[in-house]
Amino acid sequence: QVQLVESGGGLVQAGGSLRLSCAASGRTFSSYSMGWFRQAPGKERDFVATISWRGGTTYYADSVKGRFTISRDNAKNTVYLQMNSLKPEDTAVYYCAAKVGSAGPYEYNYWGQGTQVTVSS
Repeated sequence: QVQLVESGGGLVQAGGSLRLSCAASGRTFSSYSMGWFRQAPGKERDFVATISWRGGTTYYADSVKGRFTISRDNAKNTVYLQMNSLKPEDTAVYYCAAKVGSAGPYEYNYWGQGTQVTVSS
C-alpha cells in the first residue's frame, strides 16, 4: 500500500514555473514506477510524465516535452514535476500516481488527491 500526497500547485502567470512534489508513504517507494497526470475542467485525465523506479527511464506527453521534467529522490520518498514555460492550457488538477512494473502511461495502482495548477494569460 502506498499513500501519495501532492503539493506545490498554485497560480502562476504564463511563462512562469512551478515545481510539484509528491510525498509517498511506505517503505517500498523505490520499487514503484511513478507518474504525473492532469485533468482539466470538463476533460478526461491525461498522462503527463512517468519515471522508472530507479529514475533511469522517463517518458513525457508530447504536449509537455521540453518544458516539464520528472525526477525522484528515493531517499526522501518523493517524486517531482518541474514545470517551466507554463501555458494557460496547462491549467488542471495534477495527480501523482504509483504503479508496479515498468514506467509508462497506464495501469497505475495508487493515486494522490491532486493539486491545482492555474496558469493565467
